[in-house]
Amino acid sequence: MENKNSIVNAETLRTWLEEDKPVFILDVRPREQREEWQIPGSHYLDAYERLNQGDNSVLDEIEIPRNSKVITVCAAGRTSQIASEVLRNKGVDAYSLEGGMKAWSLAWNKADIFFDSYKIIQLRRTGKGCLSYIIVSGNEAIIIDASLPIEIYKNILQQNKWNLTAVMETHIHADHLSRSKQLADNQNVELYLPTPNKVLFEHISIQKNQTFSLGEIILKVIATPGHTIESVSFLANNEVLFTGDTLFTNSIGRPDLKTDNDEARRRTGLLYESLQLLINMNDNIIVLPAHINTPVDFDNKPIMATIGEIKNKVPILKLDKSEFVETILAKLPPTPPNFLSIVEKNLKGDFSDINPVDLEAGANRCAIS
Repeated sequence: MENKNSIVNAETLRTWLEEDKPVFILDVRPREQREEWQIPGSHYLDAYERLNQGDNSVLDEIEIPRNSKVITVCAAGRTSQIASEVLRNKGVDAYSLEGGMKAWSLAWNKADIFFDSYKIIQLRRTGKGCLSYIIVSGNEAIIIDASLPIEIYKNILQQNKWNLTAVMETHIHADHLSRSKQLADNQNVELYLPTPNKVLFEHISIQKNQTFSLGEIILKVIATPGHTIESVSFLANNEVLFTGDTLFTNSIGRPDLKTDNDEARRRTGLLYESLQLLINMNDNIIVLPAHINTPVDFDNKPIMATIGEIKNKVPILKLDKSEFVETILAKLPPTPPNFLSIVEKNLKGDFSDINPVDLEAGANRCAIS
């Protein structure tokens, strides 16, 4: 039976990392799971099989600093419980992460980005790599690509006395459950979605070249189809570009989800044109994407890069259209886990009948580099 005194939940561990408390995180999953996704700063021991065979001596093979608080981690919190009990019997202050990496999929941290007349809060699901944004000017706010439980956004808004005026999405997401409809309904504000889309709930359609005003910010809509047909980017004051899953800081979005071969090729061509539009903008414009393909550290450093920096480090952007299309189609990674079910839930706008972590756990697979 699980000892409740020897476990910690994901929120507790998240808070410890955010507060920079000294913890030694020991990942005991199979190596292939570790390579898919991991907790930033964690240490690895290939112990899963031996622990489950009763060979506890495997834990002698890792050096743990004296007087460390150790958090053991596996996929669902069972093998890590074995590891933590073994360590506790050796006098180590050890705890198992309750629910394992599955529960960790909702863990988050944030980074602030300041400009002369506004600020942007980047909220990061550290395991999944999902990035959402609160844009604030004066005391007014807009939220883009909400991917966390709505209580997190509500708490930040309330703590800062910010008035939410709208919720927006860059596209219909396939790797996480969108919280945008929930948030807009709860806060009684308008929900803006790009078109064409197949959602089954009320929203306001975003139009190409439309502009939104927020305090001293002008947010311009730029159509960037390819990753999905409806994908858009948002340009704030000609200096910050929210690119959704079209352009990342070190890669580009995949164009093949929910397509056959012919449609994937057509969308790859659209993606090329959209990327050309973006990378020919001012090199100093800051790109803020909707995802990153690595775990996000608790370092308060924004995930961002300028257009100029991205052009220099993403070689695929230098290809001509025919080379681009053939290269992308040859490099498509495995599809995100459960993406068809996630898209279905996002189109319905309701996932009250399931536990989100059951669908969302796993690495992000929206990028091609």
